Order: sequence, then structure tokens, then C-alpha cells
Amino acid sequence: MDLLELKPRLVRLDELREHEHYIPEHLEELLNEILSDGVLKRPILVDERTMTIIDGHHRYNCMKRLGKRYIPAYLVDYMREEIVVEPWDGKPPVTKEDVIRAALTGKRLPPKSSKHMVRIGDELHHVTYIEREDPTPLDRIP
Repeated sequence: MDLLELKPRLVRLDELREHEHYIPEHLEELLNEILSDGVLKRPILVDERTMTIIDGHHRYNCMKRLGKRYIPAYLVDYMREEIVVEPWDGKPPVTKEDVIRAALTGKRLPPKSSKHMVRIGDELHHVTYIEREDPTPLDRIP
């Protein structure tokens, strides 16, 4: 599947696994923005095999706080070579295996431990490049 042609689908929150903690202050800001706008602007990115959240921990936790049971998500094969994981500036290196292990064991990494990138042609972009905005009204999310 072409990473630029992903289609979001509703995924049950209780099927998803987090690999890192979120930042409480950022969660509050995002939650207020979502409530103010009445929409979730961007689906999250999830590994289709393990249901590990690759990108979107704050969005996921906002939906939980709002009592939702589902979230729009783009499902991908995380092991594709086009998907790359790097540390954020000043953080220790992290691998895809570290990410999956953290999600499967529940021993989450600190916030912003992993920066997921995607290689499109010769360029490396943050995964939000493939997480196109696809606003979903809150009242359409069960």
C-alpha cells in the first residue's frame, strides 16, 4: 500500500497499545482545542500487526478522556523500511523493537522518546506527512 494513499478507519481504543507516556500539559491543550473545534483533525498512526500507536498518543488519550470508544487511525506495517524511528534531540537512541517491546509489555518509554519519520523518495519527513488532516466531528466518533 502506498503510504500517501492511506485511508483512516475507526479503531477501538481498547485494542491499541501505547509505547510512550504523554505530556499532561500538552494533553490538556489538545483536549481544549478538540472540544473548541468539535473535531479530531488528524487520525493517529498505528502498527497493524501489534496495534501499537506509532504517532498520536495525545490524540488517543484525549479520546479516552472524552469517553470515546473509537478513534480514526491509519494502519500501517510498522516494519516497512520507509518508516524510520529516531530519537528526539538529546534523547537516547530508540529502535522499532524498543517501541514494540514497550507497547507489548506496558513498560512505556518517557514522552517524546521516539520521533517517527517516513521516507518518501529521497526525502525524510515526520510521519504527520502521511497523517493527512481528515477532520472527524466528535459526534461521529462512538
